[in-house]
Amino acid sequence: MINLGTIVGHVGGRCKEEYEEQNDWRDAPASSAEVKSKIKQHLGGLFDFVEKQRDQRTFDEVERGLKGLIFTLARLFLAYYMARRHEASGQERRSWKLKGYRSCKPQRKHLNTFFGRVTFWRTYVRRSGGSGLHPLDLALGLTADGFSLLTMEMCARLSTLVSYEQVTALMLYFLDWSPSKTTVEKSVLGLGEYTQNWFEGAPPPPEWLELGAILVIQIDSKATPTATEEELDKRRGKRKKNKAASPRHRGRQKRAGCKKKRRKSGDKSKNGKATTLIVMYTLQPDPEAKGKKVLLGPVRKKVYASYGTKKHAFAIARREADKCGFTVASKKQIQLITDGDEDLERYAKDFFPGAEHTLDIFHALEYVWEAGRLFLPQGSEDLTKWVKIQEDFLYCSNAEAVVNNVAAIRNLVSPAQTKRLDQIREYLAKRTHMMQYGRLRRKDLDIGSGMVEGAVKHVIGKRFDNGSMRWIRERAEALLQLRCIEINGDWAAFIRFVEERVRRESASKARPGKILKLNPSALPTFREAS
Repeated sequence: MINLGTIVGHVGGRCKEEYEEQNDWRDAPASSAEVKSKIKQHLGGLFDFVEKQRDQRTFDEVERGLKGLIFTLARLFLAYYMARRHEASGQERRSWKLKGYRSCKPQRKHLNTFFGRVTFWRTYVRRSGGSGLHPLDLALGLTADGFSLLTMEMCARLSTLVSYEQVTALMLYFLDWSPSKTTVEKSVLGLGEYTQNWFEGAPPPPEWLELGAILVIQIDSKATPTATEEELDKRRGKRKKNKAASPRHRGRQKRAGCKKKRRKSGDKSKNGKATTLIVMYTLQPDPEAKGKKVLLGPVRKKVYASYGTKKHAFAIARREADKCGFTVASKKQIQLITDGDEDLERYAKDFFPGAEHTLDIFHALEYVWEAGRLFLPQGSEDLTKWVKIQEDFLYCSNAEAVVNNVAAIRNLVSPAQTKRLDQIREYLAKRTHMMQYGRLRRKDLDIGSGMVEGAVKHVIGKRFDNGSMRWIRERAEALLQLRCIEINGDWAAFIRFVEERVRRESASKARPGKILKLNPSALPTFREAS
């Protein structure tokens, strides 16, 4: 019976355990016939388990008992497959012999699979005076990590949904074994190494290539809690042995030796570092709409997020737009929707000249409400009516009237509030060209950034902005990219891409490659995206 007690502090278990059913070939290789005989013997035990005489067991007892027996059978079948492949690998060994390699004695290998640890043997070939390799490992596409690709993939995929600790707990609950938290993170960092190449080469959704499609790009930012240098020093420092009598006394002892600095007014413990998130989709003309402009969508929404610069995000968006034919020269319609950030507006002009750049209607209304509260009571009917008038002007593409009405109340606010009112008026005045909401609605285009706002909460907020989380940007980047791939529904295609890339690299170097990675890569740059 599994009893973790608590998920917190759990670091995995039974990863290196050898199973009894494989004892016969632990010290020497077994033939495929011997392993097959073991499978038949185990199958007989399965039937005996199910066909028990005068059986009074409940269904639940039988189901729970079958789980372990089925997993044992799966491990035996994998060992049988490996034994057969080893016996049939003579041709592969001969091809290496022609290259100057000589065969050595078979060597044992442990492979951590979905079903648990599998032990098998394979021949080692070695060049005279040089290094050697295992031809069977190359032929089977195994890596040098000691884990099957399915296992590493599962670690990384679950990590896009829950914490590393919870990944180890879930695997232990359902598989009766799990890798350590370190291995889980290594899987994320290792697979994250391939994400940029994947995004660069991934084909666009075929629906985006439809005639008459309009590409919509929404961009926003979200800060995630990151570790300070002081926190990192604590993590990396040598841990003192604590001989307290119990966990509650250990906590007291720890707190007594380390006084926490009191934050000043305005200080934030989050130490947030911004991520930039892009949502891209198309709007398609409705062929059944008679005489009325109707755009259907969003069609095949895709997300991309990174701790890289905003310029990097725009370069990615430009690259994806070009893939599906929305090049600058094509004159196809592109709409950008942002929150009015000046950096985003500048990059929009650089990367998407001629695109329809729209200020999110709700950001515009937030400034209108703030202006109204400077001279009218909060929650009053007069405030609601005044804002409704400005809103009607916005929906009629008359943003200039809103700017004039904001300027007109300058004499109605106190001297202390005039500075903020002037800032609001200036913000709106600079963006009147981005607030043509009436014209956009007549074209049935989007005027709000709800898609990217929702994506920020779902992609980033749910996984990266929870209590007690403190990220290192370079380490979080890999997980963030993998989460985007998972949410986009591209996980299976991405894993096929990684598998092909690893096999090509292994074949070119004549030795199994590695996926697990301890150190993260640098954050992506604008140049790489270009």
